[in-house]
Amino acid sequence: MLFHSSIRKELARSFGATLVALATIVMTMILIRTLGQATRGNVNPTEVLMVMGYTVLGHLPTILTLSLFIAIVSTLSRLYSDSEMAIWFSSGQGLISFLGPVTRFVWPIILAIALLALFAWPWTHQKSQTLRERYEQRGDLDRITPGQFQESADGSRVFFIDKDSADGKTGGDVFIMSNEKGKQLITSARSGRIEMVDGERFLILNRGQRLESTSDSSDLKLSEFEGYGVRIGQKAQLPDNQKPPRALSTRTLIKEPTAPNLGELSWRIGLALAAINLALIGLVVSSSNPRVGRSGNLIFSLFAFILYYNLLNLGQSWISGGTTNFYRFMLLLHGGVFVVAVAWMIKRHFNWTPAMLFQHTPSGVSATGSP
Repeated sequence: MLFHSSIRKELARSFGATLVALATIVMTMILIRTLGQATRGNVNPTEVLMVMGYTVLGHLPTILTLSLFIAIVSTLSRLYSDSEMAIWFSSGQGLISFLGPVTRFVWPIILAIALLALFAWPWTHQKSQTLRERYEQRGDLDRITPGQFQESADGSRVFFIDKDSADGKTGGDVFIMSNEKGKQLITSARSGRIEMVDGERFLILNRGQRLESTSDSSDLKLSEFEGYGVRIGQKAQLPDNQKPPRALSTRTLIKEPTAPNLGELSWRIGLALAAINLALIGLVVSSSNPRVGRSGNLIFSLFAFILYYNLLNLGQSWISGGTTNFYRFMLLLHGGVFVVAVAWMIKRHFNWTPAMLFQHTPSGVSATGSP
């Protein structure tokens, strides 16, 4: 059917262009943020692209939802501005008739959004968390970069090596500042080398000095040495805390319905429900005056998406904090938006106005006023 095929082709072109543009913007922003994390030592520099890929995949449901919403609004707004909607309306196709082609176009995308939100979202967070934990578990020696001050795994020591050898086992101009039992120790040496002692790695310093001070005293103790060993084989101990809800699978969230888990579950399910409601809203907000243009509809659509997205985040925090009930929030937000969108569509389809609701024709009198 010409009506269905033309609408779906137009939606597909607009959706593809919008998706590419939004994905490029999001990837650029995430790349900048990931590079900043790598600079601060939170992410392995060799795994920047991997972390960025997981992060982009996790945000893909939001990108798809916004792309779908913009595609519907921009496509129908163009039909209004080019008077094509007037032609379809005059041929007997009302606004509700557009539900058919729009539904056939959006249902695979909404299904992909639901699958990504329920399964890919926690998987990407698990992978990203594993990469960060593995990088945090590296030894203190692995953290040292020549020419840079680097903090140890537990934050008690700061290392600096001016330069190292090709094999990475010797270095020159070594500086170590540490806090041990209320004492501040500053150690410097001309050179250092790595040695294994009783199965643990030690940094053996040569020809240096050590300055010791305490927080409750102004006395300083300075000593010089020809050789001094510092253990550097310790690794960061990961806390035994439970994984964050966003890293848990959807099945686990359902099996363990705690407040934080239900908050996370409301977010994942809400993404799919929001995509459905936004598709309906896109149908009814696309009406425009050909003399005004389509910019007003796009701006309104952007604000509508931001408001809906913020309500999802707000509801997640409310449910996690025990302020509101999971089922009550889902019904009020998504059910309420769905009812408003359907009522708005029916009003647009029949072209109802507020004045028509209060019109009353007396019995026995025709619409023209004759008995």
